[in-house]
Amino acid sequence: MSKLRFMIASHLFLFAVVAICISTDRVLAQAAERSRMSDEALLRDLKENKWPKAYFEQDAKLLDSILADEFQMVNNAGEWSNKAKELERVNTSKPSYDTLRFEIRRLEIFENGTAIVAGSGRGTGRDKDGAYTFEYQSSNILIKRGGQWKAVASHVSGYKRIPKQ
Repeated sequence: MSKLRFMIASHLFLFAVVAICISTDRVLAQAAERSRMSDEALLRDLKENKWPKAYFEQDAKLLDSILADEFQMVNNAGEWSNKAKELERVNTSKPSYDTLRFEIRRLEIFENGTAIVAGSGRGTGRDKDGAYTFEYQSSNILIKRGGQWKAVASHVSGYKRIPKQ
């Protein structure tokens, strides 16, 4: 009889361990999904709101918090820039545009703490040549460090300036 009790007890113990493992996996999967959704929201806010705001309001402190120290950028003209040059540009160049809206077309977060955010920017403005609209394409690579997303690379292409009639 004690051998039967031992077998039943060991099977119950094994069942309990399996149930705990399954529950733990579900809890971890749910936590990972919440974290991914939170990261996605942070990246959307960063690209759609904070980054444009930094340039529009000439807020070098905000831009500094977005760009990693090793940030590199290739602009529409094929010219390379880095974090120091972008911070200087924000401090010295008031934008001529009045509105800017960025539409994300690709947002992927990878297991290694890297993300790609890409899409289209559109806006309106006025400069010495008059009123205009513009559009461009942009892709960005960000990494997560210490719980913060930082841009390490950007590429802008397809810039079109259209004079308003």
